[in-house]
Amino acid sequence: MAVTTKATIASFGGKLLKCTHKATTTNCEMAFNLYLPPQATNNSLYKCPLLIYLAGLTCTGDNGAEKGFFQHAAAQKGIAVLYPDTSPRGLQIPGEDDSYDFGSGAGFYVDATQDPWSKGYKMYSYISSELPDTVFQSFPQIDGSRVSIFGHSMGGHGALTLFLKNPGKYRSVSAFAPIANPSNCEWGKKAFGGYFGQENKAKWADHDATELVKGWKGDPLDVLIDVGTSDNFYKQGQLLPENFEKAAQGKGKVNVRWQDGYDHSYFTMATFADDHVNHAASHLLG
Repeated sequence: MAVTTKATIASFGGKLLKCTHKATTTNCEMAFNLYLPPQATNNSLYKCPLLIYLAGLTCTGDNGAEKGFFQHAAAQKGIAVLYPDTSPRGLQIPGEDDSYDFGSGAGFYVDATQDPWSKGYKMYSYISSELPDTVFQSFPQIDGSRVSIFGHSMGGHGALTLFLKNPGKYRSVSAFAPIANPSNCEWGKKAFGGYFGQENKAKWADHDATELVKGWKGDPLDVLIDVGTSDNFYKQGQLLPENFEKAAQGKGKVNVRWQDGYDHSYFTMATFADDHVNHAASHLLG
């Protein structure tokens, strides 16, 4: 579980670390970025909460760290930010590099049950257990009892489902343009059919935020979601946030903000990055 730091980059007074480690859940070396705020790099006694960012299709841990602009508010609030990869890499599974929306870069934050994907595509276990445990052991300045999660697109799906499947594990959740009802969109049908099998619809529902929220029995929800009105993937029916919003009625607050003229890109995330970090901070620092 040892972590190797490949690079250290100054960012907003803190340090962005580019790291690798050998992962047992995914059967390969995994890379991640970790931002340590100036409060943690300048004071050895400071214990900072952690915000996990899950990226979307085709991305790695570099995209959010280099284009999301999340370090700005994280530095102000004294919050560490963890940027994992989106899938295992280099498992030599036939077809894993054939398409952008399945296999490499498209792990969908699930544990595959179908061969051959079950041999390493265990991103749910990796994100929910192995990676944070590794980070907490390797970076004692991070407080493992205060963790929030958020994400974009496929990562928004991941953030919502991990939060809903693990009541109390994460202090808060938010998302940019999440794939909020994957059982009913083409991206989700392809991923779930490949990783779980076409007939295992119960497993599909167990990783579908719209289905999971119907059975939510935890504390009242406080979910922030941003979707751009010029998001072509929303227009294509890939995101379906309105289905999640409807299913969550009576479960607490789900604030879906429609951002006029914004699209699916990191320009949108950078614009509203501070809002999402501050949303997490209101739960992590309170």
